[in-house]
Amino acid sequence: MINLETPKKHRALIDQAHQVAMNMLRPISRKYDLAEHEYPKELDMLAAMIDGLSDSGASEGAGATGVRRDNGDDAASKDAPSVKNGANLASVLSVAEMCWGDTGLLLSMPRQGLGNSAIASVADDEQLERFKGTWAAMAITEPSFGSDSAAISTTATKDGDEYVLNGEKIFVTSGERADSVVVWATLDKAAGRAAIKSFVVTKGTPGMKVERLEHKLGIRASDTAVITFTDCRVPAANLLGSPEVDVKQGFAGAMATFDNTRPLVASMAVGCARASLDLTRELLEQAGVTIDYDRPAQTQHAAAAKFIQLEADWEAGLLLTLQAAWMADNRKPNSLEASMAKAKAGRVGSDVTLSCVELCGTLGYSEAELLEKWARDSKILDIFEGTQQIQQLIVARRILGLSSSELK
Repeated sequence: MINLETPKKHRALIDQAHQVAMNMLRPISRKYDLAEHEYPKELDMLAAMIDGLSDSGASEGAGATGVRRDNGDDAASKDAPSVKNGANLASVLSVAEMCWGDTGLLLSMPRQGLGNSAIASVADDEQLERFKGTWAAMAITEPSFGSDSAAISTTATKDGDEYVLNGEKIFVTSGERADSVVVWATLDKAAGRAAIKSFVVTKGTPGMKVERLEHKLGIRASDTAVITFTDCRVPAANLLGSPEVDVKQGFAGAMATFDNTRPLVASMAVGCARASLDLTRELLEQAGVTIDYDRPAQTQHAAAAKFIQLEADWEAGLLLTLQAAWMADNRKPNSLEASMAKAKAGRVGSDVTLSCVELCGTLGYSEAELLEKWARDSKILDIFEGTQQIQQLIVARRILGLSSSELK
């Protein structure tokens, strides 16, 4: 049975993440929101600190945005030795704390890109060792589609010991800054989903070009790039996992990446929303509005009642996120739970941050506080890694036992 308390072995890591968020990320949050596309140089020192912790084993199993496949090694209790709280749970808890500080800055962390989760999910042991320490962005979305990853049209053609990539990717987070990009491409369009594979393309590879950086509503500290691949030659050894087109397995290998990254994005929404709730409670108390958890909401100030409802919604998103990560740690299939967490937390994040802006009135809407920024930042967390609608579609398919062709 899942224990809803923060595991003892992760508490020091979570506390460290909160201290970093409060003392390093929050103070520079507005600066890099206004200075869009400027690299947050302060993160280099933070990355060095994380590397030091990793080398010492103090943060074993957890990365800022990447998870590991080692799934933990400690039992949640002596009475249940088969139950583990490992890397996935540690990652979502630490990511939530970091996003309490700033989501855009978290996404800008060196060597902690979303592509690292793809490598952790699909790579074989040799590749895990070879790409250890790289900062990997992830390139999935194309101009012709958004959340329907099966519609990928970027091609990868085998030529001797190399694959030749051709296509265009958009909305690539850390696409310019990262050391490498995990590119999703098809080996054979006629083979459908089963032919979609991911490739690690290192920065500076001929034929790979960053065309432009996007100007965005939120997460402005993070660079978001458009990248083209024109006869871009990649070593065959950089194809993650097996090169075989297994029609029976279909899209399963690629979807394993989403089972890892969706809980992470859900935890980002949880952390950003928590920041809004914490500040809103302070501002309401300063305005004389007391939130009393021992009284029914309907007997309290309307603002207090609304706040209690927002907190309840937020907690539901948190618990679904923890469940999805805990299942991954315990080697349980979590595709349904990962999409449930992403759907709930993404929607709750947007609702909570916008509602906090409303509750705080002029203070919420002005740049005097970070509430308006968190409302802008949170919207993307309901969109990337699969939109709200896509998550609901996946949940429906899993519950009803229908395939993607049967329920579109």
